Amino acid sequence: MKNKKPNWTKTELQVYIMLLCANADKKETEEELEMIQSKTSTKTFLKMHKKFHEHSEKKRLDKIEKVINNHDYSEMELAAFRREMYKIFFSDCSFSLMEERLDMTLDNILY
Repeated sequence: MKNKKPNWTKTELQVYIMLLCANADKKETEEELEMIQSKTSTKTFLKMHKKFHEHSEKKRLDKIEKVINNHDYSEMELAAFRREMYKIFFSDCSFSLMEERLDMTLDNILY
């Protein structure tokens, strides 16, 4: 079976990564989901939310790594995106070890 490379837009990729951030501690809160949903259309959010929950943690990271190279992100875009990720990480006023681990992993993938 051929491993098809996802062809997601920047917005879809960012929603997917933010869902990963929200799920880092294995619990997506309503506040986190509302924050993510406010950044995009309902259609895009629902599409990426469905895809996200179809994938294992390893497959999620593999998908992100494959798609990130499809887009040329500027330093400003990445910095703004990192700020959005941190808003999700800190929405519950803590930064767990699992969130910290994911942050380091995403740092390696994004840069």
